[in-house]
Amino acid sequence: MTDVTMPNDLESFWMPFTSNRQFKTAPRMLVAAKDMHYTAADGHAVIDGTAGLWCCNAGHGRQKIIEAVQHQVTQLDFAPTFQMGHPKAFEAASRLASLLPGDLDRIFFTNSGSESIDTALKIALAYHRARGEGTRTRLIGRERGYHGVGFGGISVGGIVTNRKWFGGLLTGTDHMPHTHNLAANAYTRGEPAVGADLADELERIVTLHDASNIAAVVVEPVAGSTGVLVPPQGYLKRLREICTKHGILLIFDEVITGFGRLGSSFASEHFDVLPDLMTMAKGITNGVIPMGAVGVREPIYQAFMQGPENAMELFHGYTYSGHPIAAAASIATMDIYREEGLFERAAAMAPYFEDAAHSLKGLPNIIDIRNIGLVAGIELAPRPGKPGARAYDAFVKCFEQGLLIRTTGDIIALSPPLIIEKHHIDEMFGILAKVLRELD
Repeated sequence: MTDVTMPNDLESFWMPFTSNRQFKTAPRMLVAAKDMHYTAADGHAVIDGTAGLWCCNAGHGRQKIIEAVQHQVTQLDFAPTFQMGHPKAFEAASRLASLLPGDLDRIFFTNSGSESIDTALKIALAYHRARGEGTRTRLIGRERGYHGVGFGGISVGGIVTNRKWFGGLLTGTDHMPHTHNLAANAYTRGEPAVGADLADELERIVTLHDASNIAAVVVEPVAGSTGVLVPPQGYLKRLREICTKHGILLIFDEVITGFGRLGSSFASEHFDVLPDLMTMAKGITNGVIPMGAVGVREPIYQAFMQGPENAMELFHGYTYSGHPIAAAASIATMDIYREEGLFERAAAMAPYFEDAAHSLKGLPNIIDIRNIGLVAGIELAPRPGKPGARAYDAFVKCFEQGLLIRTTGDIIALSPPLIIEKHHIDEMFGILAKVLRELD
């Protein structure tokens, strides 16, 4: 067992997205991690079926990242990036830009996916104003969309529990319908056949408000936190066509789908759809240090590079934008992705992962299985009057038996590190199948 001193007081920490009272009566503590496994406080191994929280794509305890962070903190622990610079931030930006598709060549660093979304929304609004189209202020999201927890993100997001507690949010937002169609698309492997026409709802919103008032549309290529909603065939391409037609910026939230999750660098590459802005976080540092980023297409960046050279072009930023230690971690992470061919590995492993996921079909209470890349969603029928209870029980029992899963409502999500091997997949789905068979 790992030598860790356990806390004697659980009360001070107000835990995020957690049933605090329930957790603190029977806490589940993780005390160490290496490669594909966590170690729980009682010493039992827990296979990581969720890459931490969709972020540890290269697995845990990677020595190259550890050494990069250790070296950087001894050399330069912090440096401001307001009117100053340090080499690692520029190197990380250049390396990241080389991974992005098309002309997404400009990188604005943030500290999280939530900050990345708010940054992208602000860039979109400021871009239109810089071009003399300042009436373009309306922002379009999607039902069941998750874009972090900033006021901008929850305003364009479409998860009701994330929105209903916090007042009126941003004005001037609309939402397209989600694409989840259980009746038509249950048990689809990859992109469902039905639903591309839902993109045309954007045309209805344009007709209602006029394109001259709409700044941007933001979607997750694959909606993750709401329960693994895979886009219908042709849906994203149609969104791109409509946005281009009306001069609306298209923002892809790739906080979850980026860095190899679908078997390519980013989902935009997988679906062959180039957005105007792209948000990133999580896998950018393998979850080791908080960091996020926004990739911006060249013409958008150039629209700001006008006027006197001594003038600030964008009045926006964070104290920790391009933090030296985060930049060092990101560079080391990208080295691992490239040197070990982890994106290609994910693509090669995806068919085996898909077959394993769909092997659960027919087990008690399962009403849908869906997958793409190294992501799978298993939807359970809710217990009458107790939505989410069945999946939560599965989560607890899986942890006890050595598997970490993620649940949203009654949907189980799996998104393991890209270093996964076939025997890990067998172990994961073996434990999950056993738990689901025993669950009432």
